[in-house]
Amino acid sequence: MSHTTSTLRRRFLQLLGLTAASWGLAPHPARAQSAAEKAPELLRIGYQKSAVNLVILKQQGILEKRFPNTKVSWIEFPAGPQLLEALSVGSLEFGLTGDSPPVFAQAAGKDLLYVGAEPPKPDSSAILVLKDSPLRTLADLKGRKVALQKGSSAHYLLVQAVAKAGLQWSDIQPVYLTPADARAAFERKSVDAWAIWDPFYAATELAVQPRVLATGRDLSSNNSFYLASRPFVSQHPAALAVLFEELTRADRQAQEDRKGVIKLIADFSGLDAGVVSLFLQRRPKSPVGPLSAQTVADQQRVADAFHKLGLIPKPVNVVEIVWRPEAQRLAQVAKP
Repeated sequence: MSHTTSTLRRRFLQLLGLTAASWGLAPHPARAQSAAEKAPELLRIGYQKSAVNLVILKQQGILEKRFPNTKVSWIEFPAGPQLLEALSVGSLEFGLTGDSPPVFAQAAGKDLLYVGAEPPKPDSSAILVLKDSPLRTLADLKGRKVALQKGSSAHYLLVQAVAKAGLQWSDIQPVYLTPADARAAFERKSVDAWAIWDPFYAATELAVQPRVLATGRDLSSNNSFYLASRPFVSQHPAALAVLFEELTRADRQAQEDRKGVIKLIADFSGLDAGVVSLFLQRRPKSPVGPLSAQTVADQQRVADAFHKLGLIPKPVNVVEIVWRPEAQRLAQVAKP
């Protein structure tokens, strides 16, 4: 175990008032009222093709080894909104999405928690046009049809792009499509532009050779968030420490064994190795840790932008659904 991953796990355990002995082995004094935390019986994980750290863990069977008495299930989703809908209705315990899906979920009253985050990936999403398109600047989007997945990270990217161009949201015609349907519409010229993220961005870039009107640079931090169901967080906080330890280890592998990880992801996804290589080049180091104050502030800006435009039905306070391990520990200690 590396210094980074061991420190990360130790930090989570300290926040929870746990020790290695209390993780499935023996009671901890602060939790004398109950037996040691048991490993979860069921761990259903939602992921997308872009979830590099999760894909590595899935393909290598790491979590099945770390949780030998747990039934680990993996469910793939085309985008974050669908994943969080499954999480909110109790069909998942844990998953990864971009910045916008949790905002829409919170505004809709879905019961879930932010539990961790990866660093920003501003180069991993873009607004594309075909190479023969007359559109040359973001201002040229006025009056045009733009394909995007509603409630996805691409949604916020487009919101910011429209604002930067000095346009109103009403100046464009958003066409809400899943990534697969959006690409088909883009290629047959049923839409004028497409806001999309990797690996769909990389696959289209290599196959179609579109022009890039803008990436997330100076528009969106494009943060990635790990979310979990409230019951899972409440009942299995130490399992989250193990998850983040292994996810960070997987990220280190993605950085240090690029060739091997490209093959692993290509074999899993069916994507060409060149596509995988391209989208990994745009992906920075992505260890997993608790949400920082800056990350929460970034996410609040996402929420405020959607509310200002009337794209969510009510304002949301992001921090209200950010997991605070120290608060949970204190609540456990306070139990009679």
